[in-house]
Amino acid sequence: MDNGVKDEITATDRAAIHHITYPADQTARLLINLKDGNSAIVFETHIEKIDDYTIVGYRYTHGWSPTRKVYFCLKSNQPIASFDVFNDDAEASGDKLTGTGVKGVITFKGIKETYVKLALSSVSCENATNNLTSEIPEWDFAGVLKSARDRWNAHLSKIIISTPSIKAKKIFYTAMYHIAIAPTLYEDVNKQFRGHNDKVYTADNWTNYSTFSLWDTYRTLNPLYTIISPSKTADWVNSFLSIYEQQGKLPIWPLWGGETECMPGYSAVPIIADAFLKGIKGFDAQRAFTDMVSSATNDRQKGVTFVKTKGYIPCDKIHEATSIAMEYAADDWGIALMAKKLGNKADYKTFLKRGHYYEKYFDKSINFIRPVMDDGSWRTPYSPFRSIHGVGDFTEGTGWQYTFFVPQHPEGLIALMGGDEVFGTKLDSLFNVHGDMGKGASNDITGLIGQYAHGNEPSHHVAYLYPYAGQQWKTAEKVRFIQREFYTDKPDGIIGNEDCGQMSAWHVLSALGFYQVNPSNGVYVFGSPLFDKAVINLENGKTFTVTAKGNSDTNIYIQSATLNGKPYKKSFISYTNIIGWRRTDFRHGTDT
Repeated sequence: MDNGVKDEITATDRAAIHHITYPADQTARLLINLKDGNSAIVFETHIEKIDDYTIVGYRYTHGWSPTRKVYFCLKSNQPIASFDVFNDDAEASGDKLTGTGVKGVITFKGIKETYVKLALSSVSCENATNNLTSEIPEWDFAGVLKSARDRWNAHLSKIIISTPSIKAKKIFYTAMYHIAIAPTLYEDVNKQFRGHNDKVYTADNWTNYSTFSLWDTYRTLNPLYTIISPSKTADWVNSFLSIYEQQGKLPIWPLWGGETECMPGYSAVPIIADAFLKGIKGFDAQRAFTDMVSSATNDRQKGVTFVKTKGYIPCDKIHEATSIAMEYAADDWGIALMAKKLGNKADYKTFLKRGHYYEKYFDKSINFIRPVMDDGSWRTPYSPFRSIHGVGDFTEGTGWQYTFFVPQHPEGLIALMGGDEVFGTKLDSLFNVHGDMGKGASNDITGLIGQYAHGNEPSHHVAYLYPYAGQQWKTAEKVRFIQREFYTDKPDGIIGNEDCGQMSAWHVLSALGFYQVNPSNGVYVFGSPLFDKAVINLENGKTFTVTAKGNSDTNIYIQSATLNGKPYKKSFISYTNIIGWRRTDFRHGTDT
């Protein structure tokens, strides 16, 4: 740092340990600032010296998470010589203080280095203290560091790739690192956590998480985790069900005990359906299904009343209505599939019908998804290039991009467009057209190839739609181009917002050679395996190996495949195949 202080840090699940070294000509001090940081509004803070080695406190804020409460416990291995407290930068007296902008300054005497341990809790200072003493009982910085490295290596080793390219390894394992940053653990050592209703809950026989960017991650990160860590998927589903108990609906975008209500759709639904349909255990399926149906029919969800009464959401009644409705259709398809497996014929029929509601937005006269007015007419004038962030017809997108947003039923979209040939030509056009998105277009629309936007999630499945029209080789071309151009080993190596691991998850899954288009059916469509060999170490003790023979930067097309030594003729592979078999071999042909 500019002041010459060196701070090394390593961590456990709920605590961290710092090794702080001070310059020889400076007094050793440590600032605890509970006032500043992020854009949240602080409404109460507290700090208190417990003894000559311990400080506790809390910070309450209103912000993106409506109410966030963070408690902490800090311990040093050197005695605190003095402790000064401030409120809104005005010095106060005593060893504790409550206010709206509290700061504390620790002063050490006669030392040039110290170790400081810190733990957090959403429940209480007592829980934070318990977290600290449980996870870092000693002053063993090296031991905590080794444990952290071992745990990260265990995660990274879930997939072992073979490639001569150091650059490719950097990109891939950086992506593996990114996919583990969120969701975040949100419970104390004693299993307690603070819910969305400000009540304290206990996770019992599951582990509670928060920071779910569900609109982003249901597309790729969650289907990837059903392969590499299904037990964590079960914990996430239980976290969703607990949130339902807390707020009366499944989460949209939960953050540290609060619902941000950010992004369209009820995107916990396809994640739960996918887990159930893949046979992942560890959660109450009937309870989950009940919560899914309740959330999908809850009038508190934006536009759901219109879905129930009109079968579509009018664009002159609600901003981003078309995107919201298209997301609901994809989500409802998952409810239908789960209902079918549960033997619930009535709900299967209802939600399958709702899953087809994307058809109501398809204007066959122009072969585009098009916003619908309250009176049933098309929005006029209409440009599929137009994007108006926050108040337009589409969420962070255009009509071009959302025309292909039918991941739950590509076959139906192909039929609407007039068949494979017409669909393939239209999809080609998406990657080639250029037009003005207009003033006010969303800054999230990045990584453009024509109107395909890899930097934002609604496009992430689109390159994998070609096999549905019998043109799998075009997927290989597009996927390899995206990986080469939009994922690098530089600091800005991702073309868009990481969005809690979704961007990186796309690269990880695509590098293995397949991608789940429908978020709820467990079918992974073939693309182009990036590496000579990739071994997935499964939780069930088995391994699934992908070998690409003849692989190179130009030799990208799958010519033939075998599954466990037997010829495999399909352009997709099921989840059951992946977790139950040991090897898939692809043979690449030439690039002609």
